[in-house]
Amino acid sequence: MQTLPTSDVPALAALQQRALVVGVVALLAGVAGAFLNVTQFFLSWLIGFLFCLSLALGSLALLMLQHLSGGQWGLVARRVFEAASRTLPFVALLFVPILFVLPRLFLWAQPEAVQADHVLQLKEPYLNVRFFVVRAIIYFVFWLALVWILNKWSAEQDRGVGVTTIDSIRFRKVSAPGLLFLVLTVTFASTDWIMSLDPHWFSTIFGLLTMAGWGLTSLAFAIAVLALVAPDPAGSFLNPRHFHDLGKLLLAFVMLWAYLSFSQFLIIWSGNLPEEIPWYIQRIRGAWGVVAILLVLGHFALPFLLLLSRNLKRHSGLLAKVAVFVLLMRLVDLIWLVAPTFSHSVPGEAAGHNAGFAIHWMNFAVPIGLVAVWLFLFARQLRARPIFPVNDPYFQQAFAHEAH
Repeated sequence: MQTLPTSDVPALAALQQRALVVGVVALLAGVAGAFLNVTQFFLSWLIGFLFCLSLALGSLALLMLQHLSGGQWGLVARRVFEAASRTLPFVALLFVPILFVLPRLFLWAQPEAVQADHVLQLKEPYLNVRFFVVRAIIYFVFWLALVWILNKWSAEQDRGVGVTTIDSIRFRKVSAPGLLFLVLTVTFASTDWIMSLDPHWFSTIFGLLTMAGWGLTSLAFAIAVLALVAPDPAGSFLNPRHFHDLGKLLLAFVMLWAYLSFSQFLIIWSGNLPEEIPWYIQRIRGAWGVVAILLVLGHFALPFLLLLSRNLKRHSGLLAKVAVFVLLMRLVDLIWLVAPTFSHSVPGEAAGHNAGFAIHWMNFAVPIGLVAVWLFLFARQLRARPIFPVNDPYFQQAFAHEAH
């Protein structure tokens, strides 16, 4: 089959240029805001880092899932997943500034807070700065190793090396244990970087909920990108059946996220334990309760009802609009998870004692800036390789009857 270039796809070139402009403007606004409230800036930076990380790691998870399961849905989206995963070095750099402001973001990183809190003293063997940094290094080394191996072998396929079905089994041999350990590391990472913002709160299902949310983020993003490429001759392999399959998978992820979210809420609420329920009370009262209702409607109910339509799922433009809306709700969900912890009025005060509402404008400006820069790098990576893995033997078999 003929290799299909993406470097000359006008839509991707325009996306890359616009993303850079938006990223620069939004980050400049964020830097200006940092002079007024530096803690808020780094809180917003954390939100932006987590969203970029969800795009990169969610794509890595879906890439390995595709290698294990096969199917045309994954073959047409594989290049999107690979390009997104190759942005992980940039995401790792975004994590570095957070290390220098840990006491501003994490209560357990404040020595005076640990001395005054018996719970923090009990958790100190795990929640301490040195071990926190060591764990982060382990996470990123493992994730980067997976990205390097899978993308290296994929590049070899593009050059015609290892294109037999037997040679393709090596992707599965890495993806099977890789996906297992990815779930484990994401569980610990979500505990370190999100759950420990309120060190008194815990949830045993939070890791799975995070993984489901990140998978949903990456799948919605892949759908939007493929819909952007589809009208171009380079996207000639794409047809309504592929978007129908991706739409069904998007519906499944929406339902999975909703199921895990409700399960976590139901278990904690029925347990009625004082160390668990303040986290939810702060997020369902007052104006934050409005955001919670918005998530119920916008993150689950509306996408669920829309994705039930077969015609919508087969229409790339309509499906892409739903996917972009889901991405927006994913950002709102991330803000809802992180920002209420800092709604208290007294610096260093434990979360859960104030139902204040504090969605700062930087909670949108800084994440949008970071995601826009990430999108610029993603488009650059996607344009560097063919849009489809046409040298993959499974691709040749699946599309043999559709080849032009």
